[in-house]
Amino acid sequence: MARGSSQLNRAAGILLPVFSLPGRYGIGSLGREARQFIDFLKQAGQQYWQILPLGPTSYGDSPYQSFSTYAGNPYFIDIDELIAAGLLTKEEAAPYEVADKTAPIDYSRIYDTRFVLLRKAYDRFTGGDDVPGIASLRKEYAVFCVENASWLDGFSLFIAIKAANDGRSFLEWDAPLRLREEDALEKARTEYAEEADFHSFLQFLFAVQYAALKDYASKAGIRIIGDIPIYVALDSSDVWANPHLFQLNSDNVPTAVAGCPPDAFSATGQLWGNPLYRWDIHESTGFSWWMDRLAHAFSMCDVLRIDHFRGFESYYSIPYGHETAEFGHWEKGPGFAFFKTLQKKLGDVRVIAEDLGFLTPEVLKLVADTGYPGMKVLQFAFDSREDSDYLPHNYPRNCVVYTGTHDNDTTESWYDEIPATDRTFAAEYLGMDEGSSPAESLTRAALSSVADTAVIPLQDWLGLGHEARINHPSTLGGNWEWRLDAAMLTDELAARMKRLTGLYGRKAKGGETAEFG
Repeated sequence: MARGSSQLNRAAGILLPVFSLPGRYGIGSLGREARQFIDFLKQAGQQYWQILPLGPTSYGDSPYQSFSTYAGNPYFIDIDELIAAGLLTKEEAAPYEVADKTAPIDYSRIYDTRFVLLRKAYDRFTGGDDVPGIASLRKEYAVFCVENASWLDGFSLFIAIKAANDGRSFLEWDAPLRLREEDALEKARTEYAEEADFHSFLQFLFAVQYAALKDYASKAGIRIIGDIPIYVALDSSDVWANPHLFQLNSDNVPTAVAGCPPDAFSATGQLWGNPLYRWDIHESTGFSWWMDRLAHAFSMCDVLRIDHFRGFESYYSIPYGHETAEFGHWEKGPGFAFFKTLQKKLGDVRVIAEDLGFLTPEVLKLVADTGYPGMKVLQFAFDSREDSDYLPHNYPRNCVVYTGTHDNDTTESWYDEIPATDRTFAAEYLGMDEGSSPAESLTRAALSSVADTAVIPLQDWLGLGHEARINHPSTLGGNWEWRLDAAMLTDELAARMKRLTGLYGRKAKGGETAEFG
């Protein structure tokens, strides 16, 4: 896999989660505000919109812990579009509006109320109401269910059974269902048929709205950068429906889980808790489950960021039941054979390898062998004790540079918090004076670097502080809540973004959208 079609041309984009979009129903959606943001990106001379994973979230609301690697988050279904389709009325939706379109997301409120409203749409869809176009919509739904049966049936049944078990993890279900005994499954399919159909319907709504949004972006010349975690959540339909693909015992309980070893940042390491893959089984099937998963992911985006890319070379295995990551060990992953299969099955797909953190020579070789661009994060660059690979003068062309990611503080807040010696080093390196904005200085450094692609979190273009941070890793509560005030997306901001993007040669040649080389 040599340098070529898997790489990005010189371009720029913005990182903003869908949930951070403004809107009157408490969370960002796939509707009008998303289209308006795409319009703004086009006006600002951007060519990429990077989002976070779109799956339905579980406890903690993290998009990296989802009930399914295939399903979409029902919270993102746009209510106004359901009103326009005749599935809801304005009167039905009005009690679910929030006064402040930009208030932090209240996930508890949404969890308690959103499905009540969506069920009204389902009842109208399945009932005898004379809704214009309903017959055509029902035909589309029937086709959707057939075309997506390979994952949809299992997911919808999983969510229906979970609801009947008060939301408990499938590890706590009665053994016949936990172990997928056929008699128990058949009984559940009958008993929970309506509930499962409701959740299939929500997936249909999400798919229709997302496809329309992606088409809108494509016509505007904006490419979507998606994001896929290497691991799936333990409590997910993926694990429940495919236990043979994961390191589970005969009771479908994990024998080992994922995480990171102790380091300078954490004396006990990071215990993620995701089940690990049985890579021998995956390889024996030609990685078929993975190829289906990636094919679906690529149908949702133009470029795919694969999180924790190093896990394909080697992964950290922690015995299940331990409370910390201190007693794990490293195991070999599938290596380059996985990506040879990917290229054979899906062609020259467009991948960003999340290769952050401590990397061994073997991991570096794997990234190089694939030809995929890795990531460079400027906030990691200014350790005054060393010459970091994240400093722009050390970049290769084939990389994607960020000021920060969804796991970082905003650049304005980051600069205030780093040690004084690092702040002095950053100021000198970036040519900052007393009145300089750290966010603007890092943004200029990213755009002016040789990196083929620069992706800037929108908060840094806006110069926002700690209040706009998306996530604090390894914490619960207060994460994934920040929302954009649309009034901040001014013509003046768009003009400044477009000017700097053009100044540093990140406009597509001939006015065309960015593509890979």
